[in-house]
Parts: sequence; structure tokens; C-alpha cells
Amino acid sequence: MTTQTIQDLKKPVGLTSGMYRRALVDSLMKLNPRWMARNPVMFVVEVGSVLTTALWIKALAGTGEAPAWYIGSVSLWLWFTVLFANFSEALAEGRGKAQADALRRSRRDTKAKLMSALRDRSKFNLISSTELKKGDLFLVETGDTIAADGEVIEGVASVDESAITGESAPVIRESGGDRSAVTGGTRVLSDWLVVRVTSEPGGGFLDRMIKLIEGAKRQKTPNEIALNILLAAFTIIFLVVCVTLLPYSIFSVTAVGQGTPVTITVLVALLVCLIPTTIGGLLSAIGIAGMDRMIRHNVIATSGRAIEAAGDVDVLLLDKTGTVTLGNRMATEFTPAPGISKERLADAAQLASLADETPEGRSIVVLAKEKYGLRGRDIHQISAQFVPFSAQTRMSGADIQSDGKNSRRIIRKGAADAIKNFIEQQGGVYPAQVLQIVQEISKMGATPLVVSENTEVLGVIHLKDIVKGGIKERFAHLRKMGIKTVMITGDNILTATAIAAEAGVDDFLAEAKPEDKLKLIRDYQKGGRLVAMTGDGTNDAPALAQADVAVAMNTGTQSAREAANMIDLDSNPTKLLEIVEIGKQLLMTRGTLTTFSIANDVAKYFAIIPAAFATTYPALNALNVMHLATPESAILSAVIFNALIIVALIPLALKGVKYRPISAVHLLRRHLLIYGVGGVIAPFAGIKLIDMLLKGMNLS
Repeated sequence: MTTQTIQDLKKPVGLTSGMYRRALVDSLMKLNPRWMARNPVMFVVEVGSVLTTALWIKALAGTGEAPAWYIGSVSLWLWFTVLFANFSEALAEGRGKAQADALRRSRRDTKAKLMSALRDRSKFNLISSTELKKGDLFLVETGDTIAADGEVIEGVASVDESAITGESAPVIRESGGDRSAVTGGTRVLSDWLVVRVTSEPGGGFLDRMIKLIEGAKRQKTPNEIALNILLAAFTIIFLVVCVTLLPYSIFSVTAVGQGTPVTITVLVALLVCLIPTTIGGLLSAIGIAGMDRMIRHNVIATSGRAIEAAGDVDVLLLDKTGTVTLGNRMATEFTPAPGISKERLADAAQLASLADETPEGRSIVVLAKEKYGLRGRDIHQISAQFVPFSAQTRMSGADIQSDGKNSRRIIRKGAADAIKNFIEQQGGVYPAQVLQIVQEISKMGATPLVVSENTEVLGVIHLKDIVKGGIKERFAHLRKMGIKTVMITGDNILTATAIAAEAGVDDFLAEAKPEDKLKLIRDYQKGGRLVAMTGDGTNDAPALAQADVAVAMNTGTQSAREAANMIDLDSNPTKLLEIVEIGKQLLMTRGTLTTFSIANDVAKYFAIIPAAFATTYPALNALNVMHLATPESAILSAVIFNALIIVALIPLALKGVKYRPISAVHLLRRHLLIYGVGGVIAPFAGIKLIDMLLKGMNLS
């Protein structure tokens, strides 16, 4: 897959003539009653269309209840109503199908170097990538295309992931960390990797993406199902009302002695105009378009339920590093403990960081070299056993065998409290002066790392962390929407307090361990809150599984990705903010169009009721406030408007209502004014305009 292909997929797909033709054909195929039955509102309209068509045929034979041209016109526009509703759904699906077709064209069969034994990289069999099964091991070397989604279990390499993210800068993938996931279709630029396949055939990235963007296969969300039930209830109520109007009309004509009974054609037109056809016809298109917007942000959601939940989220848990701050903390100063020279502290800090490939670790080595002239040492030439960082110990370091001695140098660097516990467990003393240094650095919003050797505390490394520009304003917008932001960090309370104040988050969790994150999420959920969070490591998996909206980084571990209900292909921790906005936009669009659909029924009462019953009850002519030309014109104008409004709202359903970060009260007031009041006024103008056109064409 080319970089341009993915970049194109992330852009809104333009509606081409081919898409319109494809949508038109699909809308005709969707007339199948078995398909229409999935949408009760439009199924009733289709039944009404069939009934009026039969009445039109009867009128052509000379035994109709009204002129054939009139019944035929009503029937034609009822069919248009059904077709326009199907067309909106087919058009939304068409954009996804165009993207899916582009992905299928870009997918290609590659060769995989299947390994039988992990230790011997020279022995492998060349097979097709389609033959790989979950659990298989394959080798990729410089220039090779990664044959399937998997997890690196050995090696480290530079990988070109532009086929996924559209970004040309290569990334490092290695075993054992939170950057161990690789995706089929990406390319190794240097070195080699041994990869374990993590997906079954047909379940890889491209396959998942194709299934997601083909909206026809999506499942309805709980909110969508609930709204369908509500619309069906409205439809049943109006159906019962319209059915009872026929005997009531016959009785009234007999009792009053004037007028003519209402016709079945008029009753069908009244039913179709009063049931919520607008939202019924656009509901599926709104959901499909919401998933399309998520894809354009390079996020794979396991279902529409996850996107919908994002719109209801009211608590965001955000990792500090990489989300609130830039993430690349840099060592700026060594502050020694009393009686310790800066050179000794710098030497120990450098030794503890030689195997640390994080930006922080590399900056410590560079600072020791530039400020104190300590040359970098080859980790293979010193007798050292390096201790990697873990979320449990919150320390890293090295155990170095001293030259010509039986003793060892046990060097550690890590969080202040972790080093304090480590030193005290070894029988050492944690100096009060070091505690004061840690507090002073933390108050400045920086991160202190304490360095120790054996049972002695050597001093503190000053790491500077920078809050991302504009993040405070974004948190303020979320606060206006009633969303609480909580920063999670492994830093101590003082550092977390300073960063939280600078970033403007509502709360924070300091010195966080995996079990602390899980407990925090459960506490919020017990209070009835919906929680969203991001993560990429194995230690994030329990919390991701518990969160209502869980976004895993695509570069993260397999366990994190399996626990989440969304995967960010760009591996951008701040993407969670966009995801919430997309979810809210989906709910806002559905809510506003539902409001408009119900509101625009008011004008149709004033059009159809006088036309249907004024001959029996002349006083009802007072309701003809639009002064429509004739009863036939009034009914036909209402039916035509009812069909055309679906077409007019298709662009809004596909694009979505513009997202505004305001409170729920202000949002409700604004939408009631625009789509509620507007939904009442617009049909009066529209129906009157259509009536004038019909009169001008001598069709009234």
C-alpha cells in the first residue's frame, strides 16, 4: 500500500458520478421488503406506496376514489420518499465501499520467511503471506515487507509505517517493550525482526479496516436501536389514528349530511407525512458517516457502540507523558547529595543509563558527556548486568562487577520513593537533604530521578518536562462540555501537582501503578460515570478492558490492543480528544435531525387536516393558514416536501453537525432554536412554495 493511498483514505471522500450511480442502483435493490423491514418507518411508507399504486391502477380503470393523475402523483412521491431514504444510506455506504475498494486494490500477496525454530534465523521456508496462521513465526530483514500483523519476539529494526499512518518518518520496533507490534504491509528499512503472527487469515489490519468502512455490515448501536423502537412506536400510534379516521369520516359525513368521506389515498399521505420519515430515512446514514469520520482520523473501532460511547464519555483519563506533555523529558542538571561530587553522580547516572534507549536515558548520557567530559562506554566491554525499568519497581540501573574485586556496584536510578524504599531495604539511609532537593525540583513541575549506589544515595537528576502548547485550552473546552479530565502519571505528587496546574486538568493520579488505574476507573463507574482512557502497554490492559472507551496504540502490545475497543493507527495519545469529539458529533447529528424531523410535522397538520375534512367541517378551513390553492394541491405539496426534505438533509447527515465545545444546557438551547423552531418554520415556507409551483403548472 502506498503512502498516498492512506492519506487519501484519511480525507473526506468526494462524491463522484460513479458513487451516485452505484448508490442509485443500491437504493433500488434495498426496496426488497426483507431489507425494508429492518427500518419500520420506511417499511410503512413502502407499504403505503404499494397501496396507492394499486389505487392508481384502479383509477386508470375508471373505478378510482379520486382522479388518476392525483393518486398517481401521490404514489410517485411516496415511492420517491422510500428511494431517497434508501439513497441516503446507499450514498453513505458508497463512500465506505470506495475506500474499501482502494484498500483491496492496494493489498498484495507477499512472501513470508516462515521459521521452524526461533534460534536459527538461517533456516526458513518461503511461503505466501496468505498461508500464515496465528502463532506462526516469520523473519523479516532489510527491505522485506512485513507479511502479517504480529508482535516482535526477537530483534530490533527501523520500520517504514507510512502504509498505515501516512507519515514518512521511520519508527523503531523491538521485542519486549510497548513498541513491539507490527502491521502487515509495512516495510523493514534496516536490521531484522522475528515476528509472531497475532491474527488469523482475514483478520489483519487491512481486512479489519475494509470490514469497518463497509457500513452495510455494521451492527446497530444500543442508542440507535432505542431510537428505532421510539420511531416505530410513533409510527404505530399514527397508523392506528389514521386507520380509525376512515370510519370516523364516514360517520361524520352521514351525521352532518354534507361533505365526502376521506379517501384512502389521503389517509396514506397523512400517515406518511406525520410519521418521522425524515429521521427514519437518515438514521442509518448518520451512523455510517460517523464511522467514516473515525476512519479518516485513522482509528479502528470494534463497533459503532464504541464510537457512540465516546460521545457519552464524561471522564477522560490521560497519561501525562506524550499526552499532556511532549514526552521527551531532558536531563538538565545533576544535583549531588551532601558529601558526593558531581563527577561521581554523573558517572553513576551515565552507567545506569547506558542501556536505557528512552529519550530521557539518552539525554542523561549526553549531559554527563558534555558537562563532565565522561565519554560513553561500550556496554559490551563492561561486566554489567542491566536492570530494565518496570512499572512495578519504577527503577532501572546496572549491577557492575568491580575490576579485580569480588564486590559489585549496584547502581539504581528511579522515582524518589522507589529509591528510598530500595535503600532502606538494603540497610542504607535516605538523606533528608535529598528529599528537600526532590521537593524543590517537583515544585517547579520537573521530574526528579534519584541515583543510588549500593546503600548510598548519590543525588538527583533534574528532568525537564514541557506541557504541550494549546492543551490547556482544549481541557477548558472539555470542561465546558461537562467532561472531567484526569492526568495519570508515575511521578510523585509534587511533580504531578505542578504539571496538573500548568496543564489545567481537573484532577490527577500520581505514582500510579496498574492496579491504581483499574481502581480509579471502577470508582468513577460506580458513580455512574463513563470513562475513556488510552494505553499501549501490557500493564495498561486491565484498565483498558475496564474502561468504557479504551483506545490502544497500534504500536502497543498485543494484550493492550485486544483489551481495547478502539485502535489508533497513528499511535497518538492525544487522539482520545478527537475521538470524544467525533462521538459527540455523531450523537449531536442524530439528536438534531430527530428534533427537526418531529418539528417539521407541525406544518403538515395545517396542510392536510383542512384538505381532508374541511368539506365536512368547514370551520377547519381556518387551519389553512398557508392559503393553499386546493385540497389536492395541499396534500400533494405536503407529500412532495416530505420527500425532498430527506434529500436536502443528506449532506448534513453525512458531514455531521458542527461540533462546538459548549455545555449541554447551551447546546440543547441552541439546537432547539435552530432545529426545533427552524423545523417548525421551514415546512410552512417549503409547502407554500411547492403549492405555488403546482398552481403555476396547473396541477392544483
